[in-house]
Amino acid sequence: MSKYVDGFLLVIPKGNEEAYKKMAEGGRDLWMKHGALEYFECRGDDLKQQEMGDMKSRAFKEMTGANQDENVWFSFIVFNSKEHRDEVNQKVMDEMSEIYTDQADFDMPNDMTKMAYGGFVVEVEG
Repeated sequence: MSKYVDGFLLVIPKGNEEAYKKMAEGGRDLWMKHGALEYFECRGDDLKQQEMGDMKSRAFKEMTGANQDENVWFSFIVFNSKEHRDEVNQKVMDEMSEIYTDQADFDMPNDMTKMAYGGFVVEVEG
């Protein structure tokens, strides 16, 4: 049975890593509580452009528009299926709405204009 993954590419300003990690830990707790199989938040470490024969890959910083004062993070959550993802995400969003009703002015520790999100069908697994 193939799994389903929600993936996120984020840009976190240097100095905001701890605030982001704290927020992500709360997110992890909610997603896992409501049935996610796995949850990962990964800070970029080796993001250099790679040469592949006579071709070069694009660098994550280039793709995200991150500058020297920002770090690139890749995050993902694993589910049984897209339907399972939709069920878990609905439960998480419902609980977040209850928790954060009085925090309309919450400052995100990341630049949302440089974030990418998508759902992915797992095609090869190991």
